[in-house]
Amino acid sequence: MTETLHLEEGMPVDENDFFREATLRICESLIIEKSLWRCLSYIKDYIPAEESALHCYSPGMGTVTLYAIADREGGKYVNLPTAYPPEIRALMQKDEYSRGYVTNRADEHPLAGPVLRAMGRGKSSLIVVRLILEEQWLGSVSFWAEGWDQFTEEHLRLLSLLREPFAIALSNNLRYRELLELKDLLVDDNRYLHDELQRISGAEIIGADFGLRGVMEMVRQVAPLSSPVLLLGETGTGKEVIATAIHNASPREGGPFIKVNCGGIPETLMDSELFGHERGAFTGALSRKRGRFERAHGGTIFLDEIGELTPEAQIRLLRVLQEKEIERVGGTEPIQVDIRVIAATHRDLQSMIERGRFREDLYFRLLVFPIAIPPLRQRIGDIPALVQHFMQKKSREMKLTGIPSLAPGALDQLMAYRWPGNVRELENAVERALIISRGEPLTFSYLQPPVSEHEGQSFSASGDGFVNLNLAMARHIRTALEMTGGKVEGKGGAAELLGVNPGTLRHRMRKLGIPFGRNSRKK
Repeated sequence: MTETLHLEEGMPVDENDFFREATLRICESLIIEKSLWRCLSYIKDYIPAEESALHCYSPGMGTVTLYAIADREGGKYVNLPTAYPPEIRALMQKDEYSRGYVTNRADEHPLAGPVLRAMGRGKSSLIVVRLILEEQWLGSVSFWAEGWDQFTEEHLRLLSLLREPFAIALSNNLRYRELLELKDLLVDDNRYLHDELQRISGAEIIGADFGLRGVMEMVRQVAPLSSPVLLLGETGTGKEVIATAIHNASPREGGPFIKVNCGGIPETLMDSELFGHERGAFTGALSRKRGRFERAHGGTIFLDEIGELTPEAQIRLLRVLQEKEIERVGGTEPIQVDIRVIAATHRDLQSMIERGRFREDLYFRLLVFPIAIPPLRQRIGDIPALVQHFMQKKSREMKLTGIPSLAPGALDQLMAYRWPGNVRELENAVERALIISRGEPLTFSYLQPPVSEHEGQSFSASGDGFVNLNLAMARHIRTALEMTGGKVEGKGGAAELLGVNPGTLRHRMRKLGIPFGRNSRKK
């Protein structure tokens, strides 16, 4: 039923029409000052208001923030907080002001008067409507006119119809601006972290022009694409560094780069961490959670130690690679994701396939573009540059006043060591040397030199009479290669002689540091 309100001038007002038209203007935009101005422009035909203002109230801080203002020329975002003394805050809580009020001598009013006088306003009339949403006082909207006795209780009643639309618009705008601020903070943090990473680690990969030249050439080939990449190499060879280089050189550089250590996630949480879950999917799932794959949308996800994935997670990953979609734990709707997958492992995935520990179809999906990263013992020439880099980096982290020098013969000692822990072990060795050097030249006397020049040709037995399995395997493969004249594949090749797949043999040769193909002819 339509209600009609008669203003003092006798003009009838259809409340439903007034509410609908004013609400459309209040809620038409997330730019609250624009909405306030549009509403003021509409209601001026019903109420003699010249200006309007939105205020936010913070009960915990005791402040009132002038959020936005509007006059007949336009609106303006202000965001000016004002701290009121305790006596004024107590007055604001009185019942007579709890819903709103009209004052036709606003310049003399105990609440409005001090503010209007500070603004240089003389004789004034004011209507204030409290904005309450879900029993929470958000703030108020006020309408001002010059001169005394400009407003009536009927004007207040009419404007009170807009209490809820204004409260919803103010609440939405506060959240909208908070999201914008958080977005700006995130962009700023990402820019800062990117600059810090560039400063600390340098823009170039050490060894890119020497021991890692072949690897970096493959990085340049695959980076512009979205194809999956499988990084193979021993622990500590820098697989994460190469994955980062691929992402930074790709069109996805501006998107997220999500790193996941598959070996560091408990098996019971693997699916939830990677693919997310819905509220109530399991005990403790109190809210919806986005997984790592969903967070990587528009960017790259790096799955380190891919061999540690559970069988269930392997099936889900296969679906991501095939269908480009995921499904949260407990969810029923597929979620499309635009991601690039880079996986890495130090394990022999083919051997795991034979033992039923890794899916063969997933292996071949990941094997689109494999990159084998050589161990440090196969790129000894990179050691001087790496040592210098780590000395500078660690000296800066340890806040040393200067960078110590190397003791005579130290570099030869480092280059003679076999580095089973690869680049990571070298970094730790430099840090340890800096700690114990006390400003003296760095020595590495605790490093034990190899028994012989070629690791694959050294077969010393341990105390119980057994030789190292990798050394025995390397000797066996070299013997087969000598018998076949270096031929790996085909009839009469080493793979046939050893009874293994040629691809498996090549993988084991890379792992053991045995050259083949063009690399073997360089020897």
